[in-house]
Amino acid sequence: MFGRMTAVAFVILASSAPVWAADRENLEIFRDVQKQVLQYPHFTIFDSVHTEIDNGVLTLTGKVTMPYKRTDIDRRVRKVAGVETVQNHIEVLPVSQFDNELRYSIARAIYRHPSLQMYAIGVNPPIHVIVERGRVTLEGVVNSNLDRVLARSIASSFPAFEITNELKTEAEAREELEKL
Repeated sequence: MFGRMTAVAFVILASSAPVWAADRENLEIFRDVQKQVLQYPHFTIFDSVHTEIDNGVLTLTGKVTMPYKRTDIDRRVRKVAGVETVQNHIEVLPVSQFDNELRYSIARAIYRHPSLQMYAIGVNPPIHVIVERGRVTLEGVVNSNLDRVLARSIASSFPAFEITNELKTEAEAREELEKL
């Protein structure tokens, strides 16, 4: 049986014989891995890291803006108790002046909008803007569907080739946690 949990930009899958015990152990590992990634000083709103854990095997996926971030995150999560092996499939986004300008412009517009300014507070703002070759993906957790639609609307006012809105509301994120 598989359980699924998401939080901000993280995903963990849990499976094992006694499901409740495995889920509880995987939840602890998930929280420790999440803490290591979120407390990494170079993890920004332009990066995205997802995790999958299965019997001590941690698989990292996502996208980061610099190669050293991929390596540093790998090093940090290897130290987490319960992680036996790390499969690092984090991709490094290509260097592009157009992508840089696009990600900064969209992020500034989203976080400066009066209805979304509250998300700019804190060390790790919840709305992540991932830009790869002119294609934008919004990830994270927002309070309401209105905020999700507004963020996408703001992003679509910029010259991106494509915009994918993967923002979740708090209620949707909570529902996914409860499915565990």
